[in-house]
Amino acid sequence: MPAQGETQEPQTDLDARYSSPDATAMTWTEAVSRLEKAEIFWLSTVRPDGRPHVTPLMAVWRDGALHFATGPQERKGLNLGTNPHVVLTTGANAYGEGCDLVVEGEAVRVTDEKRLGELAAAWEAKYGPGWHFDVRDGAFSTASTTAAPPPTEETAEAGRALVFAVQPRTAFGFGRDGRFSQTRWRFAH
Repeated sequence: MPAQGETQEPQTDLDARYSSPDATAMTWTEAVSRLEKAEIFWLSTVRPDGRPHVTPLMAVWRDGALHFATGPQERKGLNLGTNPHVVLTTGANAYGEGCDLVVEGEAVRVTDEKRLGELAAAWEAKYGPGWHFDVRDGAFSTASTTAAPPPTEETAEAGRALVFAVQPRTAFGFGRDGRFSQTRWRFAH
């Protein structure tokens, strides 16, 4: 992952087949700005039997990656145990406006407590004090989170959220503001 504050510049391509004649490629800087502001993302994972699983969640962009959290026994958490490849999407819900973003990558678990503390602060700054997380044993503790639903697990994992980072391998931007554009960003890894 890039060092904190470092930006990795991807190869940027506009796909003219799916873009208006006067369209230009979206810059990665603009895409990152949109990722930072987006509140809801859709996470796609793969079940052990190969079927897809999609669920909405919140995510934070930090240090060149999207970060999300999940309970270890939630379907997405179980899926990540067998296949770390994911897709995160976000965007507008109306035709003819906004931009949709798709980020493909590998979900890597974050366990460093200092980094988790920084991510917990980023979550609270973005989503408000109801989303305060304590850090305990390499994960978020949801005990002090008032905005999240209470844990439904009846295990030792209840109230624990694993945090994952997804550094983009490939990303797409689908612009719909007056003209259509399809931008692809490819990252060297």
